[in-house]
Amino acid sequence: MVESKEWDWKVANRTIWTTPCEESYYYMYKWKLESRKSILDLGCGLGRHSILFAKNGFKVTAVDLSDYGVNYLREWEKREKVDILTEICDMKKLPFMDSAFDCIWAYHVISHTDTEGFIGILTEIERVLKPKGCIYCTLCSKDTWSFSEPKYKHVDDNTVIKTDGAEKDVPHYFVDLDDIQRLFKNFTIKRIRHIDDCYFDGKKKNSKHYYIEAELI
Repeated sequence: MVESKEWDWKVANRTIWTTPCEESYYYMYKWKLESRKSILDLGCGLGRHSILFAKNGFKVTAVDLSDYGVNYLREWEKREKVDILTEICDMKKLPFMDSAFDCIWAYHVISHTDTEGFIGILTEIERVLKPKGCIYCTLCSKDTWSFSEPKYKHVDDNTVIKTDGAEKDVPHYFVDLDDIQRLFKNFTIKRIRHIDDCYFDGKKKNSKHYYIEAELI
């Protein structure tokens, strides 16, 4: 199993990573209607989604491997006058009791491992999520360019290590639809979308991810 490695948030694009993604507004509204209250923001980064959920009445717990990211969020929550429980920890060993959360939000984060590590992370997700609890997560697609990029080292059949940018030396775990259905066997899968961010930052891209909503059985 590869060692977990945090993003280098000091070189990340601050405008992007402090603005909530569009999906977060939908799930904030949906989970409110479903009377879900406690959310684990798994791999919170700088805290953009933690702040959104906290300002809309959810009891938010936020964790990340990066002390820089968690400390940034701690200062941000003070400015916003909201209360968020923050922890610096590895996703493979979460410091929470069983069945602690109604929802888990894991946006562009649980792919940051190899095959063995992903199985460990998913086991922890199943442990801390309540029965019928909901997860919304993204996973890297095997159809994206970086999975077949020759300059990236493959450490197993599903995992590459990136060598540049904010994700330098960070492992990335890639899946296809069959992988997802096999891995999420203990969940009722509500929806899977396969999205190509084909143009952003003024350039053509090939950045494909699976967007998954599932409920723990």
